[in-house]
Amino acid sequence: MKRYYFDIRDGSQFIRDDEGLELPDIESARQEATAALSEIAREWARGRPQHRMAVEVRDDRGPILATSFSFVIEQRDTIALEWNQNAISDAD
Repeated sequence: MKRYYFDIRDGSQFIRDDEGLELPDIESARQEATAALSEIAREWARGRPQHRMAVEVRDDRGPILATSFSFVIEQRDTIALEWNQNAISDAD
């Protein structure tokens, strides 16, 4: 088994994984990174209007893959929202 390290990038913050996990192959590391990113996004992203985060995977030789997630929350103009709701009601 090979040791993989899962570093986290949260906006400009970087958290280095110094322990890592022993996994059988790169596909297992990809699955672990994807699951970790999903969990991180649920916990850390609440209430932020825009954000980017990533889990960067490396082995003893260096970087091997990265998973990233970004999102933007846009507040819409109230008049535009009312217009869209009227358009939907008229279509019914």
